[in-house]
Amino acid sequence: MIAAFAMRYLLTILTLLAASLTPALSEGRFPHILIILVDDMGYGDLGAYNSSSKIATPHLDKLGREGIRFTDAHAPGPLCHLSRYGLLTGRYPFRANTAAWRRQPSIKEGQITIASLLKNKGYNTAMVGKWHLGFREDGYDKPLSGGPVDVGFNSFFGIRASTDIPPYFYIRGSRAVQQPTNKITANNSDGWSRIQGAFWRAGGIAPDLKLAEVLPRFTDEAISVIKSHSPSDPKPLFLYLAYPAPHTPWLPSREFKGKTGAGMYGEFCSMVDAEVGSVLKALEEQQLESETMVIFTSDNGPVWYDADVTRFGHDSAGGLRGMKADAWEAGHRMPFLIRWPGIVKPESSSSRLICFTDLMATFAELTGTKLPGDGVLDSESFLPAPTNPSAGQVPRGPIVMKAGSGAMLIREGKWKLIDQLGSGGFSSPKRVRPTKGGPEGQLYDLSKDPSEKTNLWSEYPELVRSLRKRLKQIAGSSP
Repeated sequence: MIAAFAMRYLLTILTLLAASLTPALSEGRFPHILIILVDDMGYGDLGAYNSSSKIATPHLDKLGREGIRFTDAHAPGPLCHLSRYGLLTGRYPFRANTAAWRRQPSIKEGQITIASLLKNKGYNTAMVGKWHLGFREDGYDKPLSGGPVDVGFNSFFGIRASTDIPPYFYIRGSRAVQQPTNKITANNSDGWSRIQGAFWRAGGIAPDLKLAEVLPRFTDEAISVIKSHSPSDPKPLFLYLAYPAPHTPWLPSREFKGKTGAGMYGEFCSMVDAEVGSVLKALEEQQLESETMVIFTSDNGPVWYDADVTRFGHDSAGGLRGMKADAWEAGHRMPFLIRWPGIVKPESSSSRLICFTDLMATFAELTGTKLPGDGVLDSESFLPAPTNPSAGQVPRGPIVMKAGSGAMLIREGKWKLIDQLGSGGFSSPKRVRPTKGGPEGQLYDLSKDPSEKTNLWSEYPELVRSLRKRLKQIAGSSP
């Protein structure tokens, strides 16, 4: 039985859209939810966000046309493990020891996740793909506890981290499918930086894992989860599909080679697009499409340098400044698409500021779930933005995050403050020493300057003091 709160929300949707709800919702059933998180794909890689993109992404562009594009959506951190932690827990990753993922779980025992929230509301919860949030590791012949099946997922098939970080092996549930008993030597690609191309590190690898086969293997597993869910099943499905691509190693299959204007990176992005298309087709064939909320996004910005933009004429950042790990916008402003037939208006867009941490509060509002009290989560529901982007609504509060090299930033409304000079991440210069009498950090008006070209730090001293104080308050609190 849907709580009175959720019923009021559904009636609001009905009024706002002046249209009938899908049969499933009108019968009091929650939608199926599919989250597709890709890895290191930039804001400007999709044609839906960049008409000048040199990369073919027809399936994702179609997904954008069939739903809503958010143009100011942000990862909670500009690196893989940071982003995933925030998405699943509704908490900023700087509040947790996410750096311990190589040997310990980042998510504490009993901590609420979007998976446990939805499972408690009757969802069948499944995860496929890259975890990168740690297990309790005591040899790969023993159970790997603290992972997906211990934080709310009924099932898991995936890998512990990226496909360039050994050891490489598949995990089903909490056990290695095969242990990483073989060895693989390191690899790099000529003509690219050390962390681009077909790059991977040396280490252990399981006999049944081939790096070039990981991406399609995850597609097959996701399709298997979808095909096993009957349309008549009273339980809705939640599938979190976390692709480890187009993160390195860039390993496009033969059919995509030479088909884009952005080299092997573009080819791998097009392959990711095709894999997403296969998963969406499975939803349609299983007659789940009309009742499924599909969310697509990327975990952080691309590894794409200015030299690559010049070389290929392709701007993976879509006009934003920086790249993966940076405090600058390209590090964390992400493509974010939602398709929800009968609820979300096709070909719509929203400029509402959102963060991945907001999925927790959004799903709670959707399902009528009461979340823990104030001070526990860094999450704000962004409903009804997907259903009525033009409707007036309370704007989101500040977003605070830590970049890859330790810089802190706060975004409030149109203003963004970074507490140091430089990128704070991978881009050079990472950090710049202030000059006497010069700015100590960076302040940008993103409504006029989304590319962060004009530092206004010295022009608005009162605003700088206010934002620095607010940043310190939020970062110093401990939900």
